[in-house]
Amino acid sequence: MANVEPLIQRTSRREKTDWSGSLIIASLAGAFGSSFLYGYNLSVVNAPTVYIKRFYNESWERRYGRVIDEGTITLLWSITVSIFSIGGLVGAIITTPIVKFFGRKHTLLINNVFAVVAALLMALCQLAGSFEMLLLGRIVMGIDAGVSLSALPIYLSEISPKEIRGSLGQVTAIFICIGVFTAQVLGLPEIFGNESRWPYLFGVIVVPSLIQVGILPFLPESPHYLLLEKNDKSGAEKAFRTFFGKDDVSHELEESEAQRDVKLESVLQLLRNRSVRWQIITVIITMACYQLCGLNAIWYYTNSIFSEAGISHKLIPYVTLSTSTVEILSAVSSGLAVERLGRRPLLIGGFGLMVVFFAILTVSLTFQNHAYWLPYLSIFCILAIIASFCIGPGVQFETSRAKISTQE
Repeated sequence: MANVEPLIQRTSRREKTDWSGSLIIASLAGAFGSSFLYGYNLSVVNAPTVYIKRFYNESWERRYGRVIDEGTITLLWSITVSIFSIGGLVGAIITTPIVKFFGRKHTLLINNVFAVVAALLMALCQLAGSFEMLLLGRIVMGIDAGVSLSALPIYLSEISPKEIRGSLGQVTAIFICIGVFTAQVLGLPEIFGNESRWPYLFGVIVVPSLIQVGILPFLPESPHYLLLEKNDKSGAEKAFRTFFGKDDVSHELEESEAQRDVKLESVLQLLRNRSVRWQIITVIITMACYQLCGLNAIWYYTNSIFSEAGISHKLIPYVTLSTSTVEILSAVSSGLAVERLGRRPLLIGGFGLMVVFFAILTVSLTFQNHAYWLPYLSIFCILAIIASFCIGPGVQFETSRAKISTQE
């Protein structure tokens, strides 16, 4: 009997961490229609930069009878790039009341309306001769990204056993990388990266959205939402059974019920609470570093950086593919190493390496005309910056967010 008990315990533990078919489908469908689109739209404007600027110039000349000046076109392009983030801020702000009223799953489904509208606006802008449609589409797509990146971790964390919530967060991060890679592949000159077909790059956005709309309705809502917000115990029990792949979910129901007694504090109350002051400072500093580390600038302006580094324009689209390849490999390897090394060393190491390689990149771009090998050093630095981000901050923030979204 002494040998049987540990075996039973190990078997029980293994059953708790099994991935049910419904959980796998939910995580893939959710990530494909949400985080994939975020990564895709981070990188999609990079390849057709020249053609979009030319479209702006042609639209301006047709409307006002004169060529647009360099300063104005630079301003328009800067707005095109940055307005996506502004839309993301709006989306993140409106997510809380939406997920509370409609639920997690239905929020993701409703959010696809933003994606489809944005895709139509951006794909038809050239046909309509309106650059304003592209700008409007970018901000609407940003709203979609802000909602999805806020609602998806909540949904995935609430439908998964807590032992594998970090792994689901890794799925989200990896799909962001895959989205970036897909945008770069479709942006090759042989596919959509040319003057006649660049609007199709934005029209492709509807495909992941339609796939998500076709799959999520057949999956249950978050059991936590059903139990705590809708008081639907039978529905929550059924959802737990579906996602956890087992019949006895009484323990999960008890844990969820216990959250009714959790007292929520406002932001002001949290800031006044001295017992968590250092935690708040730590979160603010790390999140500020995460948002301001400069990686988005790499994605938005990779082609421009490679061009400044002296790379041939014909080779730039193919060299750019190496950046997303490095990102995917780094994200996967980071997910495998996090449990062994811990998150803190990876965060510190990732940010530290980014500082070093950004400094070297700045020097190499400044003096690139003084030595033939400096452009190659610039390419190496860009790849190293991406790898450093993915090994440290990139995946670690996603897995940590998934783990604490519904922390008991």
